[in-house]
Amino acid sequence: MPSEPRMVSLGFGKFARADNIYALEPLVGDQRGDGRRTKVWVEGIPDAVIASRTEGTILRDMGQEAAADAPLVEEALDLAARLAAAADAGRVDLSDLGRRARRLLAATVTPA
Repeated sequence: MPSEPRMVSLGFGKFARADNIYALEPLVGDQRGDGRRTKVWVEGIPDAVIASRTEGTILRDMGQEAAADAPLVEEALDLAARLAAAADAGRVDLSDLGRRARRLLAATVTPA
């Protein structure tokens, strides 16, 4: 965390101090939609605040870039595990592997 607390936008005019946010939970399925992306737990507020921004965006605004990129690492590990299992079974779909690898690499490229 930066030494000076910063305010993080949760969307729709909601803000929280970055050093008071202690948990983020992405909304999935029917919970997600219409400006509902993430549950944000803020110190001093008993219930989660519903944010219209994704957990990755909130983490980046908090200065937690490494944590925000964790899903990419998880996806890369999943891809490697599936490739190893498919190779052991003698069936590797190179087209699917190429598509997934290109998508993963595209997600890691930062604009110039």
